Amino acid sequence: MITSYDKQLKVAQAAARLAGKIVLEKQKTASISEKTDNSLVTEADIKAQETIVAKIREHFPEHSIIAEEQDLWSKNDASDLWIIDPLDGTNNYAHKIPHFCISIAYARSGQVVAGAVFDPVRNEMFSAMEGKGAYLNDVPISVSGVLSLQQAIVATGFYYDRGMIMRKTLNSIEKLFQENIHGIRRFGGAALDLCWVACGRFDAYFEYKLSTWDFAAGMLIVEEAGGHCTDQKGSRLDLNSTGITASNSKFHKDFLNVVSWENGSSS
Repeated sequence: MITSYDKQLKVAQAAARLAGKIVLEKQKTASISEKTDNSLVTEADIKAQETIVAKIREHFPEHSIIAEEQDLWSKNDASDLWIIDPLDGTNNYAHKIPHFCISIAYARSGQVVAGAVFDPVRNEMFSAMEGKGAYLNDVPISVSGVLSLQQAIVATGFYYDRGMIMRKTLNSIEKLFQENIHGIRRFGGAALDLCWVACGRFDAYFEYKLSTWDFAAGMLIVEEAGGHCTDQKGSRLDLNSTGITASNSKFHKDFLNVVSWENGSSS
């Protein structure tokens, strides 16, 4: 029997909408600081996260939380765990590029079972619950019907590291073009990239270095939309993974043959 996590999903959606309102309101005035890894953090990240945490605590005071911008660390296999990215795509946000989102996932004993990703610019709420499909603004979504890598639009992302990971990514992009794919896109928001795979805007996505909060909700949304996710080596994706390869599932093996971590090494 599939367990219902309706309350958790509704809280995630409500918290994401509250955070979305905050980040839009603060975009013109938010202060920006730089972390040690070339990434940015804004006042909006902090305020949005505080709001999300407060909303979760209101309904689930005993649950554990992993969140990007505060010291709320918990173990990934906690029995009840919330995984929060209060503003995915902060660099876009700081530079006034309208492509960023809020990502909130809920996991039971290490398994993500509910998740919401909200794009406040487009007012698009992506959501999923284990075994119950994926949705965009409450309308069911599914991955694309593209049958081959050669027909695909592939999205990717770069970790803030400017060394080996960047070189591996660039090398894989070159190999993808050698496969005559339709194109590459790099939009700068992992959670939204995954949701766009889920609704068929992208056919596949890969990134070699991510944090749990970057992909937890998006992973479930892709899988519930009929797609397939593995880690950057082709193994089962879980909350301890540090990279992701996602596709509409129809050409995943061929995709991995090009972009897996081992094959992504520089020649």
